[in-house]
Amino acid sequence: MNLKFKYIIVAGLLVGMTGCDDKLETFEVAGSVTTPTALAASVVSSEALPGQIKLSWEAPAENAFDYLQIKYYDPLTKEDVCKIASVGTTEMLIDDTRARFGDYSFYFQTFNAAHQGSAVTEVKAKSGEAPATTTEKSRTEVKLAGDQLSTNAQEPTEGPIKNLVDGNSGTFFHTRWSSPQLELPHYIQIDFKESHENFAIYYQNRTDNTWTSDGRPSVVELQISNDAENWETVGTLSGLPSAHSTEYTSDFVMPGKTFTYFRFNVTATSGNTKYFNLAEFKFYDVEIEVYDPETVPLD
Repeated sequence: MNLKFKYIIVAGLLVGMTGCDDKLETFEVAGSVTTPTALAASVVSSEALPGQIKLSWEAPAENAFDYLQIKYYDPLTKEDVCKIASVGTTEMLIDDTRARFGDYSFYFQTFNAAHQGSAVTEVKAKSGEAPATTTEKSRTEVKLAGDQLSTNAQEPTEGPIKNLVDGNSGTFFHTRWSSPQLELPHYIQIDFKESHENFAIYYQNRTDNTWTSDGRPSVVELQISNDAENWETVGTLSGLPSAHSTEYTSDFVMPGKTFTYFRFNVTATSGNTKYFNLAEFKFYDVEIEVYDPETVPLD
């Protein structure tokens, strides 16, 4: 059938909107119109991503249709959503979805240049869980006493471990440098005698040996335990400062469990020494606010 008419065509390769018609443009053309071929549900697939749904479909045969419309109801915004894809597009990412809502129903409909639609194909798809976000609300220093600290590699001639918590940055703790040296890892262990969970740490590098930057922790495992025998690494620090007197404060760590023992386990040092030293050490309890979009009450 040969016609001369104004028809609606997709503007752009891929356009997402809440209303479809306002993103379509009208052009004057002459030519033949072919009935659009509907997409079969069997050629459409979905992938559940964190807080998203990825829709994919097979490329259509030549002249099967001119553009594709996908409609669905968003239970989060309580709105009907319409998205449009050009004939050359074979996938679409649906953002801000939730696993809590179960199946989403997507309605695929193809159109020719004259805006004539095919039959509608329904495809159901699920979202992956939207990731939770965590925010630090506060941190509180846990006051440590020297008798709560221990190590596997105390240097016998200087730098007792109690110096880490004496409040004096001019003193220091030193692991064994004298013969016979002990292979790394060397650790600082804390016996809290009470439970802790979310935490952060602070330390200051030794302040009096300005002539060298060797012997600073460069890779550290943060380990927890409830019996001082079985240890779990819940975080690793790297890229740590080596300059004298430098202060370091970690981000918060969320182990997802409580613990009563803690280790600052040094596995590598600046200068590849078999020892490390520090001036001061602090441990913080951290209060965390968790926002979970999958469980937060809905309006």
